[in-house]
Amino acid sequence: MGHWDFQPFQIAPVLLLGTGYWLRLRQLAAKRRRVAAARRFAFYAGLAVALLAVVSPLDYIAENRLLWVHMVQHLLLGDIAPLLVVLGCTRALLRPVLAVRWLRRLQPLAHPLVALPLWIADLYVWHLRILYEAALHNDRVHALEHLCFFALGALMWAAVIEPLPGPAWFGNGWKAVYTLAVRGAGTVLANLFMWAGHPFYPYYASRSRLAGISSMADQRIAGAVMLVEGSVVTLLAFAWLFLRYTRELEVRQRLIEQDHDEAVAARAARYGRAARVHEVTR
Repeated sequence: MGHWDFQPFQIAPVLLLGTGYWLRLRQLAAKRRRVAAARRFAFYAGLAVALLAVVSPLDYIAENRLLWVHMVQHLLLGDIAPLLVVLGCTRALLRPVLAVRWLRRLQPLAHPLVALPLWIADLYVWHLRILYEAALHNDRVHALEHLCFFALGALMWAAVIEPLPGPAWFGNGWKAVYTLAVRGAGTVLANLFMWAGHPFYPYYASRSRLAGISSMADQRIAGAVMLVEGSVVTLLAFAWLFLRYTRELEVRQRLIEQDHDEAVAARAARYGRAARVHEVTR
C-alpha cells in the first residue's frame, strides 16, 4: 500500500484538464454565468478518479500482481472517470476548446455512429495480448493505453449526455439502444475472460500466485468485475435517461402551451434552453 507513483506523463493530462476547467469557470463567473455545483463536482470527481487510478497503489497492484485489479483500473479510467467528466461539461464551458480549429474538427468523433465503433475497437484492440503486455512492459505505451481509454470513453459518453448538440434523430430511445450496444460489447469481452479455458496474459501467470490466487481465477474475477460494473452503470444510465425523458416531455408541453413551435419546444427541452426560448420570444 506504500506504492504511490507520480509519473509526469500519467498525471499531466489530468492536471491540464483540471486547470483549464478552473480557468473557464472563472471566466464564466465573471460574466455571471455560473456553472451548477453538481456539474463542477462531477467534473472534479472524474479527474480525482482518473488520478487515483494512475498514482495510487491500485496502479502498482494492477501492473505487478493481479489482472482483476488491472481491470478495475481500466474501468475507472475508461468508463467512470470519463462519464463524470462529461457530466461536468456544458457548451459554454467547451466554447474555448471549439474555438481551436483542429480541436473543432474532432467534434464529429462524438457522433454516436462514430463514437460507438471507436470505443468498441479501442476496448478490444488494447485487450489483445500483444498490446496488453506491451503496455505492461513499457510505461509510455501504458500511458497511451490509459489516454485512449479515457478519451474514447469520454467521446462515447458525450454522445449520450450531449454537452454539445447531437443529431436530431438521436433521442432518448436511441440513446437507450446505444447504451445497450455499449454494454453488449463489454459483456462479450467479460464473458471471454470468465469462460476462457486458458490464461490470456502469461505476464500474470506467476504474479497472481504471489497474491495467493491462480491465474485462471484471477482472469475470471476480472471478467466478473467488468460484467458487474457494466450492469450497474447501465442501470444508472437507464434511470437517468428515463428522468430526462419525463423532464423533456414536461418542458416541451409547457412551451407548446405557451404557443411556441413544436420543433423549437422539443429542441429547447432536449438541451435545457427553455428559459432562453421564453426570453427571446416573450
